[in-house]
Amino acid sequence: MPVPAPPVRPPIAPGVTVVVRDEEWLVTSVDVTNDGQLLHVQGLGALVKGTTASFYDSLDDIQVLDPAQAMLTPDASPGYRRTKLWLEATLRKTPVPLSDDKLVVSTQMLADPLAYQQSAVRKALSPDNLRTRILLADAVGLGKTLEIGMILAELVRRGRGDRILIVCPRHVLEQMQHEMWTRFALPFVRLDSVGVQRVKQKLPATRNPFTFYRRVIISIDTLKQDRFANDLRGHRWDAVVIDESHNVTNSATQNNRLARILAPSTDALILASATPHNGREESFAELIRLLEPTAVTPDGRLREDEVKRLVVRRHRHSPEVANVVGADWAERKEPQNLLIPASAQEDAVADELDRVWLHPQGSSPYSGKVTQLFPWTLAKAFLSSPAALRASIHNRIRTLQAHPAPDQQRELDALHRLDKLNDASYATAGGKYGRLVSYLRAIGVAKDSSTRAVVFAERVDTLHWLQQRLRKEFGMAEDQVTVLHGGLTDVDQQEVVESFKQAGSPIRVLVTGDVASEGVNLHKQCHELIHYDIPWSLIRLEQRNGRIDRYGQKVSPQITTLLLQPSSQTFSGDLVVLTKLLEREEQAHKALGDAASLMGKYSVEAEEEEILKVLAGQQDLDEVVADVATVASGGGLAGLLARLSKAPAQPTASAANHPRTLLYTKQVDFLRDALQEAFRTPAARPQANGVGWKEYPQDRIAEFAPPADLRQRLEVLPATYLSDRKVLEDFKLVTTPTRGQEVLAEALVDTSSHTSWPEAHYLGPLHPVLDWAADQALASLSRNEVFALRGTVDVPTVLLLGTLTNRRGQVVAASFMAVEFYDPDSPHGFVTPYGTPQEMLEAVGLTGSASNPGAPAGIDKLQALMPAAVRDGDAYLEQVFVAAADSTQQRVDDWVQRTDAWMDAYESDVLIKRSEVKQRRIGVAEEKKLLASMAPDRQLLRPLAMILPADHPVAAPPAAPMATGPTLFTGSEA
Repeated sequence: MPVPAPPVRPPIAPGVTVVVRDEEWLVTSVDVTNDGQLLHVQGLGALVKGTTASFYDSLDDIQVLDPAQAMLTPDASPGYRRTKLWLEATLRKTPVPLSDDKLVVSTQMLADPLAYQQSAVRKALSPDNLRTRILLADAVGLGKTLEIGMILAELVRRGRGDRILIVCPRHVLEQMQHEMWTRFALPFVRLDSVGVQRVKQKLPATRNPFTFYRRVIISIDTLKQDRFANDLRGHRWDAVVIDESHNVTNSATQNNRLARILAPSTDALILASATPHNGREESFAELIRLLEPTAVTPDGRLREDEVKRLVVRRHRHSPEVANVVGADWAERKEPQNLLIPASAQEDAVADELDRVWLHPQGSSPYSGKVTQLFPWTLAKAFLSSPAALRASIHNRIRTLQAHPAPDQQRELDALHRLDKLNDASYATAGGKYGRLVSYLRAIGVAKDSSTRAVVFAERVDTLHWLQQRLRKEFGMAEDQVTVLHGGLTDVDQQEVVESFKQAGSPIRVLVTGDVASEGVNLHKQCHELIHYDIPWSLIRLEQRNGRIDRYGQKVSPQITTLLLQPSSQTFSGDLVVLTKLLEREEQAHKALGDAASLMGKYSVEAEEEEILKVLAGQQDLDEVVADVATVASGGGLAGLLARLSKAPAQPTASAANHPRTLLYTKQVDFLRDALQEAFRTPAARPQANGVGWKEYPQDRIAEFAPPADLRQRLEVLPATYLSDRKVLEDFKLVTTPTRGQEVLAEALVDTSSHTSWPEAHYLGPLHPVLDWAADQALASLSRNEVFALRGTVDVPTVLLLGTLTNRRGQVVAASFMAVEFYDPDSPHGFVTPYGTPQEMLEAVGLTGSASNPGAPAGIDKLQALMPAAVRDGDAYLEQVFVAAADSTQQRVDDWVQRTDAWMDAYESDVLIKRSEVKQRRIGVAEEKKLLASMAPDRQLLRPLAMILPADHPVAAPPAAPMATGPTLFTGSEA
């Protein structure tokens, strides 16, 4: 016999209360699957309070509580504290609708209120977009990480950020985690090598870590591992961030394949890169396709109107930026390009390179057949350091000796002769190294000084050579001159970066390779950057300089380049090319904010190859490196991005965009009341049924011992932070944003600490502590109850909240209303709508302080008004939600039709490979499925409270309760 299909249940909307397995749960989100509706819930009942679970409606008996049957319960608490807590918690848990473009939480975080960053967030959240898809292509130093955090914070408040994946370079994993937590109160688990080991110990091999951890920060290299790559398939995300996204543009790489898996499996996709393409339109188009497949025509052409909608591009001197950064981004000093006469030993090496290898009178000794540019590889190593040249010579000798050929003896002889000359240079101080030492002394670097410097060099051999010599030269300890390069483990790299930010760090000279040129913030304690060698790439120069020349740099940064000048006229002339390269980077910095567009290669390796050809006399520099003015006024990608960066400054967000809490003046007031209600004596010792609550108003700090269910929510944070700051034992919270910024800054200058994670954490609106407190408040009422209390109304009034949601459980529209009953015997009330919950609460007198004379009498008689209020509210919602539903459905339909037409054109193009068509079809099909789930299909009405006139009679007082023991709260707080 055929198995009967499970019964089709009516759609269940987030926000509704359900009873499953005889426990009460709040539905937080709903996924529509092939097996029915999957409900994600939070426990409200006594046994499940503070827990989360997921239930399929096809497997469990799910009872949806009827709002018309909500029971009234009188509120006799002081100042109606119980009602205010419950209402505040309910409204906090109700997502802001997708159509609301106001910045509701990101402006209350620990980020400076910069208009250009806020405009990027508003663009990402624009109601014209069905979902958040954006490429943050701001130039180096503008704070893309903060923009990412602000967007994610707004998505969380809209119920669209429960499951978030951030993919970033491995050396900035902790930096990203630190910024998300300290500034935005978003806790992420960090899956670096240590985090991966924790996963292996905690989870069985068959368990998908992405279902266990809701918010994850991971590197692309770790994500490539078979375990994680396989776990990605079939997993849905609310938001995915790919930082340094230019690393995923090559369609032939595994990075790109991972990006293609992620893009259609997430609602929001945020890409970030200061160099968003490699000069080829197809690479930039690949990023745009990830965001919106139909924004690129089937034949690969960009649709400029879509690019403008999907891309944010500004630089230091864009109107939108220059007008607001002020003293928080000190203008860089005029760069110093120091020409240093070579020592006698260096001159001998340079002369040998010039006469024998670079500009030989006869044939070159180089026997390679693939390229004749190897001699310039030797020259580049020489310009880096004697150690780098020694490594290059020895590597080449080993290669030749491994596969000897008769015609290679001449090259071996020349290499040995060059090696001998280089040994003499290696053993002496040298002109360039000596100039580095004198410069470091001149700026104040010393063993017992606080002055710091970053020294960049390309070759690892140079880094270690400099480290050893500088330690000895300055008499410094081992940890005072530190090397950072890509060969270190991810944990070691993060430790170096983390240490260098802090005033208490022992590091005085950070000698680093180009691994630190992307994404790393080195400006907190440093404003001196020295190029010990010159990267033959404008991109790399720009990236290096951006480590200290960025927003938040209070001291004008000084960029210094050491240029070795041999006496050889020919070789010296070659250095003119490199000097001009430095000058062009500075011009591009001021005019374009994008040095890469001058060469149009958008790849470090490709730029280096072109410069090599210039040095070898095969091309002219002006042919390879374009004039800045020409690029700014030209077409193509460079011209398009230049036009985007010149957009006029956006208006600053109005104060109306920054609502605070609804019923509480401060976040700490809500937390304090929630603890008082949940624990009665929260200031008592934790062992005595309290949490040890203390407040220090002068310091604007509160502290308490987190209970077990709260500690569980914080365990995704770094174990070192939790233990060093004793977070799980005594959680310190900063109660104002000003003090929060101070505490963050103090953590960096605290010489007694070895961490930049602050001792006290800012209590922002998304803080897990407040979410936990809201759960406590929601669990305070019994099943399907609402409070009855007095307010500034003339007749009994029922407050209602209506929401329209889509199949993904996202709130499309919300409506707040009051149903007033002027005639208690009438079956109908009068519906008064309000634009915001604040307006509704103010209208009934709940936003101010109030005294409670006692529980209202006659609740049983008023109970009959609840079904009537729900019925009237439902009828009103059906009218007001029609327009919102039609508008959203029309946008979904338009997108699907546009996608269908695009796919037809794609499949009919005979020039496109069939494998490519299949891959694109699968990706677009996933996009269509995701978009279709955004069409609204369910409506929910929730009673919030019944408000009675102020003169409503008081019920008879209950018998005096038994004493519960002393409390440390006094006055009205008791």
